[in-house]
Amino acid sequence: MSTTILVHERSPAPATGGTLIADGLAMTGRHLRKIKAAPGVLILTQTMPITMLLFFGYVFGSALAVPGQQYRAFLVPGLLAATAANGLMTGMFQAAQDCDRGVMDRFRTLPMSRAAVPLGSTAAEVLTTAAGLVPLMLVGLAAGWRIEGGAADALAAFGLLLLFRFATSWAGYWLGLLIRNEEAAGQLGSATFILPLLSSAYIPTDDLPGWLRTLAEWNPISALAAATRDLFGNAAPAADAAWPSAHPVAGTLAWAALLLAVFVPLTVRRYARGGRA
Repeated sequence: MSTTILVHERSPAPATGGTLIADGLAMTGRHLRKIKAAPGVLILTQTMPITMLLFFGYVFGSALAVPGQQYRAFLVPGLLAATAANGLMTGMFQAAQDCDRGVMDRFRTLPMSRAAVPLGSTAAEVLTTAAGLVPLMLVGLAAGWRIEGGAADALAAFGLLLLFRFATSWAGYWLGLLIRNEEAAGQLGSATFILPLLSSAYIPTDDLPGWLRTLAEWNPISALAAATRDLFGNAAPAADAAWPSAHPVAGTLAWAALLLAVFVPLTVRRYARGGRA
C-alpha cells in the first residue's frame, strides 16, 4: 500500500488594499530601522551631492559660463535632480544585499502581499531623500542659489524630485533582484554616476555636439533638472530643446509614469518568482 505525501506551499496573502498598505508600512519601518543601524550608504549618497556642489561650484565654477546666471545657481537644481535619480543605485544595492544575505527568501515565506517588500523599500527611499535634500538646499542657499519662484512652485519642484526618486528606486530594485549579489550591485551602482554627466544637470546642453545634445536632452535627468530650475524660478526651459527638456514638468511626469508602469509589475513579478528567471 503506497502512501502519498502532499506538500502544500504557503501561498502569499492576497494583495488587497488593506493588506498591501499594512504590509508596506511594516516593510518601510524595517528599511528605516536598517538604515539607522547601518547609515554608511545613506551618509555617502547624501553627502556626495554637497561635496560635488562645493567642488564644481568653487573649483570649476569660474571656468564654466551659463548665460544669464551664476553657475552655482544653475548647478544646485541639477544636483537636486541627480540626487533624485540616485534611487537607481540605492534601490539596486538594497535589493541585491537582501537577496545575497537570504533575507528575500525568508520574506517570501511570510503571508503578506508580494508587492509590500519592494513598496516598503521604495517608500523608505522617498522619506530618506526628502530629509537628505534639505541639507543640500541649505548649502546651496549659502553658496548663492536662491528660490526665485513662488512657494507653490517650489513645493511642486520638491514633489517632482520625490516622485522621480520613487520611480527610479523601483527600477533599481528590479535590477537588484536580477543581480542578487551585493558586491556586483555595488560595482554596477558606481557606474550609474555617468548618467547625470550625460544630462543637463551639471552643464548646459546648448554647445554639445548634435548627437550628444540629443542624447542629453532625452535623458530623463535633463527633464527633471530643467523642471526643477523652472519651478524654482532659476531658468526657463530652452524652447529649441527636445520635447522632454522643452516641456520639463510634463516630460518629468511622463518619464516617471513610464518608469513606474514598466518596473512596478516587473519588480513584483521578479520578487514573487525568487531566483527563477
